[in-house]
Amino acid sequence: MATTEFAQRLAAVSAEINQPICTYINRRGQVIRVGIGSVRQTQIPPMELPRYGAERLSGIRCVATQLKSDEPSEAILTSMALQRLDVLVLLSLTGTGFEKRGGGATGYVKETYLAHLVPHPETTWTVSPPMSLEELTSQDFLDLTEGLEAEFRREFVAQRVGDDQDRVLLVGVMTQRITGQRFQDGLNELDRLIDTAGGEVVHVVHQKRSSFHPQTVVGEGKVQEIALAAQTSGANLVVFDHDLSPTQVRNLEMLIGVRVVDRTEVILDIFAQRAQSRAGKLQVELAQLQYMMPRLGGRGKTMSRLGGGIGTRGPGETKLETERRAIQRRIQRLQQEVNQLQAHRSRLRQQRQHHEVPSIAIVGYTNAGKSTLLNALTNSEVYAADQLFATLDPTTRRVTVTDPMTQDALPIVLTDTVGFIQDLPPALMDAFRATLEEVTEADALLHVVDLSHPAWQSQIRSVMSILSQLPITPGPVLLAFNKMDEVDGDTLTLAEEEFPQAVFISAGDRLGLETLRLRLAQLVRYAIVS
Repeated sequence: MATTEFAQRLAAVSAEINQPICTYINRRGQVIRVGIGSVRQTQIPPMELPRYGAERLSGIRCVATQLKSDEPSEAILTSMALQRLDVLVLLSLTGTGFEKRGGGATGYVKETYLAHLVPHPETTWTVSPPMSLEELTSQDFLDLTEGLEAEFRREFVAQRVGDDQDRVLLVGVMTQRITGQRFQDGLNELDRLIDTAGGEVVHVVHQKRSSFHPQTVVGEGKVQEIALAAQTSGANLVVFDHDLSPTQVRNLEMLIGVRVVDRTEVILDIFAQRAQSRAGKLQVELAQLQYMMPRLGGRGKTMSRLGGGIGTRGPGETKLETERRAIQRRIQRLQQEVNQLQAHRSRLRQQRQHHEVPSIAIVGYTNAGKSTLLNALTNSEVYAADQLFATLDPTTRRVTVTDPMTQDALPIVLTDTVGFIQDLPPALMDAFRATLEEVTEADALLHVVDLSHPAWQSQIRSVMSILSQLPITPGPVLLAFNKMDEVDGDTLTLAEEEFPQAVFISAGDRLGLETLRLRLAQLVRYAIVS
């Protein structure tokens, strides 16, 4: 660790200036950094530390002095954890034994403390009882460090997720503007979004604030807690449930030392993975560029990480580190192509209208079961999964129902649209306007609701809010409560009382579909007549 002579000399200098001193030493025994102040004041910034995983220590040890004979404080130990130091040695000076001898300052150490991290979930670190300097220097610190890293590796392997998965630390900030239930629902939804994007949440941090901190969203103390949690959990990505400004992202990444993204970037990443058609890829790329354009100056080196994890994937070979002017030209070109796509879909709709085929757009919250219902009604094989945003591209299928007036066969065109979500990013609203026009141009809407979801009422409000923001008011709406087989009687009764005109189905088990077909025919007939 350090020789007796080195420790005594360090104590002498500290006594001479009457200030604590911290020295940082690598495993070769080289002093790489010296600071005047406490361990907290002189800690190495996360961005300057070597990159290491949860199974390793930083390869740096700290020998520090303190003027008082106290055990290491929590602030000092937290700084040790943030830096993932091999060990921390604290030299407590006597306070009364400093003398001037031969024109030079000498000092001696009263007692020492040895602290290091431990790979156990119950505690983060351990601190030795007070030791003499001789006891300290007689220990084999290299052997101690190797043993600790071996334990960290075993713990890491036991907890490791797939190599292609991000280990995510989720941060939720609750302000006075939202209720506790909506806050928790939002966190649960973001957890599912992260899972859909290919990540795994390994730790969650909450904070309740009156307003967001303008520089770091959560404030300095909570940033330290997040950084410590990221270190101890091995997280390589921090996701906030609140949209972040470029300055906030830059500040947080500098203080935490890992990549930071927000909810919108997670959603954009999912869209980038799920888009299959050329139209979908165009719209996703446009949404990503529109979102990232004002953030080019604030993300620094992360602009070169396209394709490296959640929030960085995208279609094509767009390079976000390209000049702003080149990106703007790309945005303009994409907007032109989306406009052409919009015109093409408009012509298709006109052809359907020319042949007098009524259309119904299936809308609803993401993962409500829209694609499953389309398959059940039309005997199709559209991709459907228990995931958020399982399908993005609109899918149109024809189904025949019985006209309630004439009892004749009535063809109807059903269009499965992209799922909605609360606080839908504005960039997606703009880029997906061609898709959403399937909603505005439909004769009627079938609003599918996942009745088994705890927040089904909030989801209904979110969908209706988005529909109300569309430039053209959609036609009449039929509410269909899905997954009725997964809810209790009280929930069914509540939904029936609140929405007496709704229909109750189970698309997966094909329950209530005949009733739904009848109601769809009535809906179309009403829409055409009105």
